[in-house]
Amino acid sequence: MPEFIPMISEKEIQEQVKRVGQEISTDYKDKDLVIMGILKGSFIFLADLIREISIDHEIDMMGASSYKGGTSSSGQIVFTKQPDLELKGRDVLLVEDIVDTGRTLRKIIEFTELLNARSVKICTLIDKYERREVKIDVDYACFSLEKGFIVGYGLDYEEKYRNLPAIYDLKL
Repeated sequence: MPEFIPMISEKEIQEQVKRVGQEISTDYKDKDLVIMGILKGSFIFLADLIREISIDHEIDMMGASSYKGGTSSSGQIVFTKQPDLELKGRDVLLVEDIVDTGRTLRKIIEFTELLNARSVKICTLIDKYERREVKIDVDYACFSLEKGFIVGYGLDYEEKYRNLPAIYDLKL
């Protein structure tokens, strides 16, 4: 039976999402902003975040995965959905649920740059460095964690537990 150890409360998440949304609104004022959610994990964070962004923007989704079940990255990156919007000359904000090893996000950044975006920045719910293998500059992070296999608020283990309203360290 899995054990869920509370790490970040629903209230703490709401406060940080609001703070980051306000920062993005200030930083991207008068820019051509495309907010690119990275599927699947970012969808809950993305939905809450865009409601806190007060400036005009467009939303798109991109899918990429490196997890094939289990608790660690497989190292193989698979694109499951490409952007629908034209990104050339636009300011793209990639929204992730978690930056962990950095390998998947590095490939997404490289792909987005190939589409000739004017700028590419990173916003993540959780910046976790325990297993970081690739240098990634996170521009906006709600939380920074050193370790733990976390679930809830969009983060999953084998497609389960995304629905939890807070963040938990999952002990199997």
